[in-house]
Amino acid sequence: MGDELLLRGVELHPRQDLVDCRIRDGVIAELGRRLRPGPDGLVAEGNGGALLPGLADHHVHLPAMAAHHASLDVSALSRDGLASSLAQAVAGQDGWVRVVGYDDVVHGDLDRTVLDVWNHMLPVRVQHRSGALWIVNSPGLERLGAASASCDGIERDGAGRPTGRLWRADAWLREALGGRPPSLRGVGARLAALGITHVSDATPDAGTGGMVARAVLRAELPQHVMVMAAVTGLPPHPRLSVGPLKLVVADHALPEIDDLAGRMRRAHADERPVAVHCVTRTALALTLAALDRAGALEGDRVEHCAIADPSAAGELAARRIRVVTQPTLIALRGDDYWERADTRDRPDLWRYAGLLRAGVRVAASSDAPYGNPDPWACLRAASERLTPSGRVLGAEERVPVEVALRGMLSPLDDPGGPARRVAVGRPADLVLLDRPLREALRAPDAGHVRATFIEGRIVHGADRLR
Repeated sequence: MGDELLLRGVELHPRQDLVDCRIRDGVIAELGRRLRPGPDGLVAEGNGGALLPGLADHHVHLPAMAAHHASLDVSALSRDGLASSLAQAVAGQDGWVRVVGYDDVVHGDLDRTVLDVWNHMLPVRVQHRSGALWIVNSPGLERLGAASASCDGIERDGAGRPTGRLWRADAWLREALGGRPPSLRGVGARLAALGITHVSDATPDAGTGGMVARAVLRAELPQHVMVMAAVTGLPPHPRLSVGPLKLVVADHALPEIDDLAGRMRRAHADERPVAVHCVTRTALALTLAALDRAGALEGDRVEHCAIADPSAAGELAARRIRVVTQPTLIALRGDDYWERADTRDRPDLWRYAGLLRAGVRVAASSDAPYGNPDPWACLRAASERLTPSGRVLGAEERVPVEVALRGMLSPLDDPGGPARRVAVGRPADLVLLDRPLREALRAPDAGHVRATFIEGRIVHGADRLR
């Protein structure tokens, strides 16, 4: 194939008329009717399908997505099912049994003692569904050298013995495990098949940032990737950028306000905004207070913002703080959120439309693998807000699919900002649908994605363009 691609008869939004699109050298070179094909380029019929800027997922965990595919998912099992599965589990290539989808309410509390009863032969590590906690059995703790390790995240009993619970200790755990990190090639291909051309990796530790950068350099990840980890000196690459610094306000161990403000101030001094993980009402209030002490920087944002009353929404808007939310978590676990939430928090769960009404810039994302990576499912969830049982969680927080889509089209460094456009001179990071946009948005589905282009290259759907 040559360096030129001509897409004939594609629909451009919002004009809804059909044009031809010429892609050359990674950019949109020409838009118009009845364009002539180049001598060596590929010509493909658009058949009236919508041509959109590629979708952005503003909050994912790329290495965790890769590891998730090689793990035992117990999210659909009972406690007895979890016990049975661990008793029969076979170790992976690294010698470990790696488990994801653990839920303390469904499966009960776990520690090394409980895991040892179920499997005391193989090293086992179990990840909480939030990603904030690992539970490791005794063979696993011995293999990690946890007894003599100095990591603050290792929970210990009164005698100083590890309980098996590791709180936000991913960086230490990764180093202790050693071995080769998982390839991100499958993750990149899956995202491309969903029409995703841009992602923000929200994993906070520096080791993961380097891993993601290497995956971009090796072309395992074809997407444009913004890294939010505490990294320095990333290699220059046109599809790799450093974004806001991810800070975690952990609900089980809230930081001191001066410490949090100091970290914010240091990030701002390095000209990096902050992206603060906030789930509870208290965490959001602490974050706002710390930002007031540190001083704001354009681009500061809050991740999740799972509980925000109207007053807090107004405070976010007044400070020009963006919010990146996850509607599919309602579709996956909305009933659990409702049951577990304090009654005063229920009206304020997972706001979206309310934040927009207050003047906050908002973009939807997946939080994959802890949420569904499918952006089309996200559009449905944002507009329906249906829990697994069929409950509508916050009817007044529904947003039209067109609004949620605009957030997915916003730049990585400006979630919720003006949508990227299909225009001459713009990068050819595009998604071609198999039908007009209005029809596709009536029933959003990943099956509507016909082809995905990044820097003018076909990264998904080449066979569907012939």
